[in-house]
Amino acid sequence: MPKSKRAKVVHLSKTEKKGKELNQNLFANIRSAADTHQHIFVFAVSNMRNTYLKDVRAQFADSRFFFGKTKVMAKALGSGPEDEHLPNLHKLSKYLTGNVGLLFTDREPAEVLEYFGNYTETDFARAGTSATQDFVVPAGVVYSRGGELAPDEDEPVPHSVETTLRKWGMPTRLDKGKVMLDEEYVVCREGKELNSHQTALLKMFGVATAEFRVKIVAYWSAAGQEVTVVGEGGVVDGSE
Repeated sequence: MPKSKRAKVVHLSKTEKKGKELNQNLFANIRSAADTHQHIFVFAVSNMRNTYLKDVRAQFADSRFFFGKTKVMAKALGSGPEDEHLPNLHKLSKYLTGNVGLLFTDREPAEVLEYFGNYTETDFARAGTSATQDFVVPAGVVYSRGGELAPDEDEPVPHSVETTLRKWGMPTRLDKGKVMLDEEYVVCREGKELNSHQTALLKMFGVATAEFRVKIVAYWSAAGQEVTVVGEGGVVDGSE
């Protein structure tokens, strides 16, 4: 009798070994990149999207990006003068907290700061994030942009989506083939956490509120072997 797939045993030792190997490779690759590039940047990501991060990597094809476990990345740079890979590189480790990564490049800091200071992509919000604006669908016929455009510049939503709108919480009804609201419906309020129904409604009405940004936090340069802290808007705060 064939064995059930549900009864398949997964050995934790193999799983742990694989994770250990990944960490070791990340550690080794970071140290190798540090030896071959002039500048090391810590960057933070807002509203992470792999598609946009892939685009950024393509723009920096001559550089290397690392986005892994922060503890492993910090250990590769060094936790103190006694185990740092290069002079003063350990000072960069304290900025490796949260949703951050490392960029190794030979491009000048001014070019990198200018690029990321101007880079932003807008996308649809995800559940669990906070709404960045109020969005209210007015009473009457429901239009495809949810009232963001004048009726003569928009078109009513198709009657086929009425059941979907109700499933997502909008108290709609059909009247002679048109989707109607008897009173305005608040989809979200600024600052409030969004659930999956709210994000689905925002996407249906074409309301993209999430901004994918890459913010440079600090960087180390081989020439001066010092860490430079970067403030809001990509402005250099000073060196450590």
